[in-house]
Amino acid sequence: MMSEPFRRRKVQCATPSGLHRMAYLEWGEPNNPNVLICVHGLTRCSRDFDFLAQDLSSRYRVVCPDVVGRGDSDWLRDPMEYGLGTYVGDMVALIARLDVESVHWVGTSMGGLIGMALASLAQTPIERLVVNDIGPVLTAAALERIGTYVGNAPPFPSIEAAQQYVCAVGATFGPHSEAQWRFLTEHVVRRGADGAWRMKYDPAIAVPFTAEQPYKDIELWSQWEAIRCPTLVLRGEHSDLLTRETAAQMAVRGPRAKIVEIAGVGHAPTFLHSAQIALVREFLLAGS
Repeated sequence: MMSEPFRRRKVQCATPSGLHRMAYLEWGEPNNPNVLICVHGLTRCSRDFDFLAQDLSSRYRVVCPDVVGRGDSDWLRDPMEYGLGTYVGDMVALIARLDVESVHWVGTSMGGLIGMALASLAQTPIERLVVNDIGPVLTAAALERIGTYVGNAPPFPSIEAAQQYVCAVGATFGPHSEAQWRFLTEHVVRRGADGAWRMKYDPAIAVPFTAEQPYKDIELWSQWEAIRCPTLVLRGEHSDLLTRETAAQMAVRGPRAKIVEIAGVGHAPTFLHSAQIALVREFLLAGS
């Protein structure tokens, strides 16, 4: 059996309802003090960053966590603890485990929100921030669209059926090859003892998400304006979660981010394409 190009680790974290373990993958030299943390979207997992991590692992120790409730991480006892406060606390525990004073950060959607929240705090460890198709205004229309499928995935009789589902809910990711769609599928599902395939996340992550219905626009401008580190914002041309108007405001408020729009993509760019990876590499390494 071929060895994996990363190391599998876990870190213990806490919420009021108890302890849980967050799984993460670590790429590159384990003693490299230059750390890049990559955090996935709402129903995705750490493996989304395989291609980006492989590209950057010669320059960074790249750390890709499974946010609690997803991937190989534990599920929480209290579903109402699935939220930004828990996620930020878990990331602080992770950075303490890594024993570094500062990190660079890439976050897709929810992972971008976690990065924004952490970067807005006094004494933040984040020195450079990449926010992938998310911003300080979350539109009600996008939240409603996401709410239609979070926690509602049926069991699938085959990996091919699971892939059809991922293609449907991920249509906004933009064009991908058959092999890329299989990659985007195989790491977010697992096969149960009954032979059926199911999404690899706790369906209860939907509980606090759907509790917000009817959805309203959420504004986080005060958080954005507290960020001081160099920031890159990637926006899918057709994104319904990060509007062009919000992105334009992000360029002149807070960290005055560099904005790059990716043609032919909605929510969100996947970093499976070399051109998308190059955008991130160029920005992150400009500070080295």
